[in-house]
Formats: sequence, structure tokens, C-alpha cells
Amino acid sequence: MEKLLNAEIVGQIKEVFAQIKEPVQILFFGAADNCDYCGDTRQLLEEVTAIDSRIGLSVYDLSADAQVAKQFNVDKAPGIVIAAKDGDQVLDFGIQYSGIPSGHEFSTLISDILLVSRRDSGLSPQVRDYLKKLDKPLHMQVFVTPTCPYCPNAVLLAHQMAMENPGMIRAEGVEATEFPELSNRFGVSGVPQTTINAGAGTVIGAVPESQLFSEIRRVLAN
Repeated sequence: MEKLLNAEIVGQIKEVFAQIKEPVQILFFGAADNCDYCGDTRQLLEEVTAIDSRIGLSVYDLSADAQVAKQFNVDKAPGIVIAAKDGDQVLDFGIQYSGIPSGHEFSTLISDILLVSRRDSGLSPQVRDYLKKLDKPLHMQVFVTPTCPYCPNAVLLAHQMAMENPGMIRAEGVEATEFPELSNRFGVSGVPQTTINAGAGTVIGAVPESQLFSEIRRVLAN
């Protein structure tokens, strides 16, 4: 089988992965039917996780492993969860990606691995404090396309926020063209678009932390 990542790219990723602090576990959820990109997504994750021994990969089927999918709130294939590994425990930080992380979104995958390995969101104290105290569920779906250079920043910001309270917050990057029904449901015409709590709030563009935070507070205040 032909490799998706050439030797030069593998070398570059290896250099970036030198920054990994703590072990990371990636969970892949595929499906036997109606999943055009499941094969390539799995192969991509296998090649990435083979680069550094501190990154593990678990492979599941959305139907056959329905209980695991439910545990990690995965309802699409290909579905990816970037979790932390602590001994035998897998710690869910609410960080997900639905679709193949190709094009510009490949950098999102690499950034997510580093983010989870640091166990630190890097957000401002005010935002951290608010998110930690959340008692209402927050679900962010960031719609992206592989050709969008601004999308990785939007996905990463949502993922940083999920880290602060994974019991209440789930942040999901969604490849818009792979899930057209969902994109149409939320009126996605340009990317990145961050949809909050199934359309209760929307942010268009790769906005600063303060702007997304403001929209989240508005939604959750209602």
C-alpha cells in the first residue's frame, strides 16, 4: 500500500513531536458502509501514530463498538477522538474531529496531539475560570474544509476550550463537504463556521478567543 506521508513530511512531523510532553491516545471510529474516507483516514492515523511511540491508536467500528462510540460521544464516521493516556486509562478531553484531516486540517491533527500532550489549554485565566464552572452542556461544531487556511485556528480554539471542562464541553471539527446534510442544516456557506449547541449560536470566521467566549456566554445565558 502506498504511503500517504512521504519521508520528508515524516521527518518534519518527527521534529514537531519532539515537543510531546505526555502520552496521547487517538481513537478512530470507522464504518463498513457509506464511509468514503474511512480507509484513508485510518491509514493516515496509523502512519502518524507510528512516528512516535508516545502516541497510541485504537481502532473501532461505529456500529460494532457502539458502546465505546457512545462513551466518547462519537456519532459520525470517520470519527477521531484525541485523548490523553495515563497508564491504562484513556482520558477524554472532549476533543473530536469528524472527517479526514487532510489539506490544512492535517495541521489541526498535529496541533491537537501537542495540545493534549501538554494537558494545558493555554487559554486566558478569565476564560478558563468560566469554562471550569460550567453547569450547562456546551457543544461546538467547527465546520471546515481542507482548502481553508484559517480553519485550523478555529478548530484548535474550540478544542482548547473543551479541555477546560470535558464533562460539559465537546468540541468537534467537522469536514463540511463530507457531512453535507449537517452543513445544510446549520446553513454553512463559508468556513470556518462554529455552530454552538445545535444552532443556538454561530460564529463565522477564525475569531479571537474573546469573541468566541462572548458568543458562548450569550448562548448559555438564555
